[in-house]
Amino acid sequence: MTVVVALDAGNSKTDAIALRADGSVLATARGGGFRPVQDGVEVAMAALVDVIRRVLEAAGPGAGVAGAGVGVAGPGAGVAGPVAGGEGPAVALVAAYLANADFPVEVERYRGWLERLALGRRTVVGNDTVALLRSGTAGRSGVAVICGAGINCLGVGTDGTVFRFPALGKLSGDWGGGAGLAQEAMFVAARAEDGRGPATALAPAIAAHFGVGSAAAVAEELHFERIEPSRLHELAPLLFEAATAGDEVARTIVARQAEEIALMAGVALRRLNLTDQPVEVVLGGGVLAAGHEVLLDDVRARILAVAPRATLRIPAVSPLVGAALLALEELGAPPAAGERVRATYAQWSSPLVRT
Repeated sequence: MTVVVALDAGNSKTDAIALRADGSVLATARGGGFRPVQDGVEVAMAALVDVIRRVLEAAGPGAGVAGAGVGVAGPGAGVAGPVAGGEGPAVALVAAYLANADFPVEVERYRGWLERLALGRRTVVGNDTVALLRSGTAGRSGVAVICGAGINCLGVGTDGTVFRFPALGKLSGDWGGGAGLAQEAMFVAARAEDGRGPATALAPAIAAHFGVGSAAAVAEELHFERIEPSRLHELAPLLFEAATAGDEVARTIVARQAEEIALMAGVALRRLNLTDQPVEVVLGGGVLAAGHEVLLDDVRARILAVAPRATLRIPAVSPLVGAALLALEELGAPPAAGERVRATYAQWSSPLVRT
């Protein structure tokens, strides 16, 4: 039996799926985020191997992997045990779509690591925006914007031309994402309290969220790590709640995020000559998938001003489904295999704008 493993690895989590070549889903698994910059490549790759091992074990003996005990033995090492018995691995293809694979040299670096681990007969690596785009479109062309922990955008033209941004944060001109929005919320709350900025409902909301007396006290607790710094991301939902309730300071921040999302999409649409064509724009990542109308209404208006024939979609399925489709297509599986995956996840995507 031919087995395919596909991964969608973001900053906060990694999802894996094992399929037969006919599109039958054998198992899924979830692991930690893929963060080679923060955690180091060895740690990040070990986490990928762990989730691959677990999804194959969950797939069961029929996948030829039960009890394989795959693991990383050290830097650049092979697996600690065989992926499958017999003549070589049962896994025909490992397709990994990874956050932080922003430059061709990084894509090749991560592909080389996975190839040396011999997890499958072939290995394909790409950026996670590719999986998002495929998860919300009928084909491979269109534009995808991820606004999750960070922000990124990829476009694929009708002729296969690819345009994307480096997505290195402020180093490459990016603004926003959940982490950036949380920092902005803290920034305006602190300034509101001490008089440097206008009043905002964010200040008492942030204090109440962490159970202290003021935003200044939250800053102190974060500084001394009595509040775990990673909890700062919890402020992004508070920002959208305040904006929805009409807080002008919060609405200004949300409007800037909408502008940044639309700017990325608009540049990609123009570069690929898609502004006057029917085109799908796929929106994903935790900030966009949360469905905050105060953000989405603004994003929709801005993108349609650039590309009036566009259809904006938030996929109802995980980008992992897009990774699975890409893997099957890479394997050369028949279209029926992709249709079987679609059928497994009944609702394909939810259009924000119907054409």
